[in-house]
Amino acid sequence: MGRVSLSGDTLLHASGLRKHYGAVVALENASLGVERGEIHALLGANGAGKSTVVKVLTGVIRADRGCIAVRGRDVQLGTPAAAQRAGLSAVFQDPALAPDLTVWENLRLTGTDARAVHGWLAELGLGSLDLGEIAGDLPLPSLRIVELARALARQPDLLILDEVTAALPSDLAQRVFRVMRRWREEGRSVLFISHRLGEVRAICDRATVLRDGRDVATLNPAESGEERIVALMLGTGEPIAQHATSARQQTPAQAAPVLSVRDVAVAGQLDGVSFDLHRGEVLGIAALEGQGQDALFDCLAGRRRPTGGEIRVGDVPLVAHRPADAIRAGVVFVPADRVMALLPQRSVRENVVLPFFGRLGRWGGVSQRWESQAVREPIARLAIDTRAQRQVRRLSGGNQQKVSVARWLATGFRVLLCFDPTRGIDVGTKRQIYALLRELTDHGAAILLYTSELGEVRLVCDRVLVLYEGKVVREMTGASAEEVDLLSAAHGLTVEEAAI
Repeated sequence: MGRVSLSGDTLLHASGLRKHYGAVVALENASLGVERGEIHALLGANGAGKSTVVKVLTGVIRADRGCIAVRGRDVQLGTPAAAQRAGLSAVFQDPALAPDLTVWENLRLTGTDARAVHGWLAELGLGSLDLGEIAGDLPLPSLRIVELARALARQPDLLILDEVTAALPSDLAQRVFRVMRRWREEGRSVLFISHRLGEVRAICDRATVLRDGRDVATLNPAESGEERIVALMLGTGEPIAQHATSARQQTPAQAAPVLSVRDVAVAGQLDGVSFDLHRGEVLGIAALEGQGQDALFDCLAGRRRPTGGEIRVGDVPLVAHRPADAIRAGVVFVPADRVMALLPQRSVRENVVLPFFGRLGRWGGVSQRWESQAVREPIARLAIDTRAQRQVRRLSGGNQQKVSVARWLATGFRVLLCFDPTRGIDVGTKRQIYALLRELTDHGAAILLYTSELGEVRLVCDRVLVLYEGKVVREMTGASAEEVDLLSAAHGLTVEEAAI
């Protein structure tokens, strides 16, 4: 395997990084080199050590062992302030803004120039954002752009982006790519972490692949096939297909839908959305950011009430004032934000069994033996890594998402709402989740799936609805849902306009 090949113009050189959490090995002799004026990708399956490298480089945690040099000089990056002084600034995978403060207060808290941030927000397409807004009220894509603008305002020599584009629709992602190219043209560098290999191959000059906490290869991603990259990430001897499942050619024929949505509206966000979801079907929702998909899933999950229309589960109207009402009706929700779905300080077992507690009588109780039996099958079915059994927060992002799915396998459901469930997840785990969705529909489950990765819609969906400005503007079968057609419809273009 190739190792890091460094020129005389190296900006960052990290070697022999080691970080253990008890028995869990996060990093073991990992090395990385980033040259001036390059966009360098850091690749690996969930749990390979990517986010740990980022935390070491930004002073969030200390490595147990290893050396870091910036511009040829050894540095001690023991605190975030030390990393910033060395010219390293990051946008982390999990939001790093205090949710109860305004954006402006967050900037003041970190000593960031608000005027510079506002300028970058304008360049990134969010110039109209009010810095007086509460950070926790912003949608995740807007939070990501704010955090990126904050990092850019510091003018770092090395900009570290950990899964930034995973939360962004394609139009905002393109703006991020333009900023990355500009950083490279100015002689600065970018360390880019993404599970979207198409992005990596299109924009990155080199890539370092991590596996089990070690660097196993450094390569030119544009010259390497995706299958070879995936094989390096997963440790397989031969290149393997990126996905292990595909959608059916025909929509399941059912007389009565499991979920019926009729003329559902939310003021300013949804405008008369209607569709049916049947047993044995994965129905996809495709949309760019802010086209009503968040409001639709929130209404179905009981997170908000629609201002008009009707939702029925089977023959029964769904009147959900809170998520517990939807859950009792058999409508359960897997969000993209794993932090929102889980109790990070609790164990895998406790997180999976949590919904059962809502069914207990006044004097009910749950024994640990019963808990273990209830969660054993879904944990095995999803191959959840339980080495860090004590706290879910110590699991990789992919394993955390598996836990949020596993709890509904344990308790049962009628309709599974999946909102971007594979955001920021490696291709191996994606394959597991997509295969699971198909397996669930084979046994009669009904699944509504939104994904921000339009290229993956046809891999798992039987049908797909495209939302634009709160309306369904196009419906197509999963097999015919080419990315270019989805993207055109998501921009509000008709078939004729897209062909011009």
